[in-house]
Amino acid sequence: MDKNGKIGVFDSGIGGVTVLREIIQVLPKENYMYYSDSKNNPYGDKTDLEIQKICDNIVQKFIQKNCKAIVIACNTASSKTANLLRKKYPQIPFIAIEPAYKMVYDYAYDKPTLVMATKGTINSEKFNLLLQKYNNHQTYLLPCIGLADRIEQGDKEEIKKYLKEHLNSYQGKVENVVLGCTHYPLIQKEIQEVLGQVQFFNGAPNLAKHLKDVLEERDLLNPREGNVEFEDSQGIKKKKERFFEILKGHNIL
Repeated sequence: MDKNGKIGVFDSGIGGVTVLREIIQVLPKENYMYYSDSKNNPYGDKTDLEIQKICDNIVQKFIQKNCKAIVIACNTASSKTANLLRKKYPQIPFIAIEPAYKMVYDYAYDKPTLVMATKGTINSEKFNLLLQKYNNHQTYLLPCIGLADRIEQGDKEEIKKYLKEHLNSYQGKVENVVLGCTHYPLIQKEIQEVLGQVQFFNGAPNLAKHLKDVLEERDLLNPREGNVEFEDSQGIKKKKERFFEILKGHNIL
């Protein structure tokens, strides 16, 4: 495997930028290729087999582009495909995002918790095993149908309207919020406007540290300065512009 190879990061849209920005903080010298799959967005309304086929095609594209590691930056794709992809491509390290519910167990177990995620993630076997293992018995599960789409479209008024409608009943009831979709960290401020001062839990920082550990173990850290490439499956120019705006807005590029 080539040390100068790219780290492939993919999501059904630009939400995975919230994962990439955490990775770049930890691994600023790497070469990155981000793939936004607008053509098949959203993944949540597709069958497991459809999602597996879509993700396998993306992985093959990454392998052709000399990727030395692949990050599944979508909770739905992670829960449905990570194990299968690891078996099919054992030579490639796959790092998969998952809802940060264990972090609640570790740091804020005794506090009422709201898990915001897609319906696909909440219904997945992977998440339910996590919930059974670390359940604090004060957890509300909220399948946020259509929220990731609204964030993808960037309509702020629609996002605020959606959050008010779906989160009002949890105001004053919860202290922890698990952001179980990589799009949701983009609207933390708007969530807080409805719920008040809650503590957010997001799996991306731990994923970034794990990726660094994996690359170190395999002697695959890039010794030179790297760069970030972006590709959208529909070639949507606006998404590319928004993607780089988010990274620059966090002083990463």
